[in-house]
Amino acid sequence: MVQCPDCGSQRVWKDGIRYVKEKQVQRYLCRSCGYRFSKPQVKLNVARKPRETSNHIPDSGYVHAVNFAPAQKRFNNFLFPFSEDVGSQGSRPLFIPTARKHLNTSHPYSKDCRVCASEAKAAKNLVEVESRIEKRVAGATRLTEEEVKGKIVELAWWMKKQGYRETTIFVTSQRLKHLVKLGADLFDSESIKEVLAQQEWQESTKATYVNAYARFAIMHNLSFIKPRYSVDHQKLPFIPIETELDQLIASCSKKISTFLQLLKETGMRSGEAFQLKWKDFDFVTKNVRVNNPEKHGNSRIIKISDKLIAMLNALQQKSDEVFRGSVHGLRTNFGIQRRRAAEKLKNPRLLRISFHTFRHWKATMEYHKTKDILYVMKLLGHKSINSTLLYTQLINFEGDEYDVKVAETKGEITELLKVGFEWVGQDSNGLTYFRKRK
Repeated sequence: MVQCPDCGSQRVWKDGIRYVKEKQVQRYLCRSCGYRFSKPQVKLNVARKPRETSNHIPDSGYVHAVNFAPAQKRFNNFLFPFSEDVGSQGSRPLFIPTARKHLNTSHPYSKDCRVCASEAKAAKNLVEVESRIEKRVAGATRLTEEEVKGKIVELAWWMKKQGYRETTIFVTSQRLKHLVKLGADLFDSESIKEVLAQQEWQESTKATYVNAYARFAIMHNLSFIKPRYSVDHQKLPFIPIETELDQLIASCSKKISTFLQLLKETGMRSGEAFQLKWKDFDFVTKNVRVNNPEKHGNSRIIKISDKLIAMLNALQQKSDEVFRGSVHGLRTNFGIQRRRAAEKLKNPRLLRISFHTFRHWKATMEYHKTKDILYVMKLLGHKSINSTLLYTQLINFEGDEYDVKVAETKGEITELLKVGFEWVGQDSNGLTYFRKRK
């Protein structure tokens, strides 16, 4: 019967084959303590206690067990004629080497003796064994990779029951996985703080990771005092010109182009746009209903253009959802196509455009045209006017550049107004002037 050399238990499983010097060595796993080891393939006369020092060195080839006492004391009292470990990974509490070669002396080994290379290497190996054992004991309380994944899945299901949206659940899970990858222990809040302190991130980014871990701490009733990372809400967003948005839309695939055009015309959040179903669109009255607003916003109805309707009709209606898959996959594909467009057009400004940039742009343009903050607030679905101010009054235009059009007939005037041009004035010849910000 095979016994565990660590705890002596006979509750042992076979755990695969290890190949050593073209020989097969059976591996075992102890079900009691979790220790993995190999069964020795040779019969050895193993002593359980260190040998007494003597002036006589036997030639019997017996193997002496080496107790894991401090190396400095042990090496002064023991003979050291051994170098090979027949255990599993050199990490068992009892070091059982094979007999090799005796020192060329009839005196006990001491720290003042000069030893050959094999004995010196054996001494180094023994110290490394002790170091691995200490690390194993010290890390015994940490979760394995599979256990960590299981805990994150449990958190995702807990957040689902608490009413969190899928986007929030996904982002929280990804940030916790990233913390674990950086070396943090999810059940040690101080470890989380240490890892975050070592990262050269913006404080706003660190704050998002703190909020993600706070949810994990609440679920497991862990004590966690949030570190003080300030979030600057007054940071001015990047507002591209409309030509850059149109270039990016034209450079993407059919599905992503339609998604971007929808964001441009409606100012929706990407999550709101992705959840839309075909029944939410009314192609007769040319509007779309936002029935599932994010961040506890208001539902709303928004007008859409004939161009967007044509792009939507070009998509295949294979299911109730307009944009199938996941919003995260859509964002990843958009990042790839955006990079290609920036390289092709030699415009690095395109790399600064994200899904949310379209919302910034729409809010800024609507406020500039109407100067009606309440209208913009209703368009974006905000419940607080303070949130709308972040998208409008904080924007500082670097310059005023416009496209100017001239209309002579009522039909031309109507078409210009439909595409967003604003009336400027009329001259003595009956020509009407319109403009639209680039």
